[in-house]
Amino acid sequence: MKKRLRYVAPLQCGIVLGVFYLVLSVLFVPFILLPVLLRKGSSSPAIFGGAFVILIPLLYGAIGFIGGIIAAAFYNLVAKWTGGLEFEVAEAPPKLPDAAV
Repeated sequence: MKKRLRYVAPLQCGIVLGVFYLVLSVLFVPFILLPVLLRKGSSSPAIFGGAFVILIPLLYGAIGFIGGIIAAAFYNLVAKWTGGLEFEVAEAPPKLPDAAV
């Protein structure tokens, strides 16, 4: 069965993308920060590292939120002109019960 996506709620899209980017940054920041903390020398990398761990996920979350709102609003505008994305959906087959062990 074919469906059309004609509207995306901008605020909801912003929330979803904001959380998505925040979680991704929390997962990847330690790998980016590790070389900075392992570098020998002054204590400034440690201070920078602490701020980095806190600020980067918040910044990525905010960018994802704002970007999501802008992207959804732009999609809605384009969807008015073009009719939106067309996609096909199908009913999911019923889940089989777990076999007894």
